Amino acid sequence: MIITLSNNKISASIDSLGAELIRLEKDNQNYIWTVDETYWNKTSPILFPIVGRLKNDAYTIADKKYELPRHGFARNFEFQILNQTENSVIFVLESNSETLKNYPFEFQLQLEYELDGNELKMKYSVENKSEVTMPFSIGAHPAFAIDDFFSDYSIQFNEAEEFVSYELENEQFSNSFRKINSENGQINLNYSLFEKDALVFKHLKSNELILLNNNKPVLSVQFEGFPYLGIWTKPNAPFLCIEPWCGLADNVNHNGNIFEKEGINLLQPRETFSRTIKITL
Repeated sequence: MIITLSNNKISASIDSLGAELIRLEKDNQNYIWTVDETYWNKTSPILFPIVGRLKNDAYTIADKKYELPRHGFARNFEFQILNQTENSVIFVLESNSETLKNYPFEFQLQLEYELDGNELKMKYSVENKSEVTMPFSIGAHPAFAIDDFFSDYSIQFNEAEEFVSYELENEQFSNSFRKINSENGQINLNYSLFEKDALVFKHLKSNELILLNNNKPVLSVQFEGFPYLGIWTKPNAPFLCIEPWCGLADNVNHNGNIFEKEGINLLQPRETFSRTIKITL
């Protein structure tokens, strides 16, 4: 089911399958890329209960092995609608017999979309409904449309940074890294940056970036409280993913214990974890 929100400035369409943002429009222009399966079959999947890939697609709890696919399972489930207005909607996914097979925790995952002027707020909330500590990661993966030459685009961060990207090898961290050229907090984009998969930044000072086309602002993404950021595309693909994360893929040397995984969040029984991303056109 497709839910469309609107106000007098912008509109957003979300698929209840995965609670996935599929359109974000202003003045009849869609800022989310339109799926072309030649490149990728998603637009803005939610990453839960892991971000990225596990070593051997598996993890352990008390020496018991469980398996999870890359980025977890939330994107593949139908979400229920908890509440809806003209400019907001709350989607919810509850743990169930399928999720419990490979993630043995009771949870409630909510994703709230709300329009406010030219801004779309996406609030992610995770409640631990188990009686034990729950390890989890969560992240966003919106793909923004690139309408012109990719090399005409750049991303401007709101703080001066030394950009160090932690490199992935077969979708796991390899203990190598590289410095990404920038000028005054701005990275000029080209496809060669992504020859070895995503750019991954850890613990940036910035909590906002602006996507620029020929130095003109297209949109901004605010990601307060997300310690990691992925930037990703595919060769010659007409999109750029800007991915705030609370969690990371495994290191090649990880021992498999999910409680010892870098970037893992530990949620106590009955506690709720919330983070909000704001996209402004």
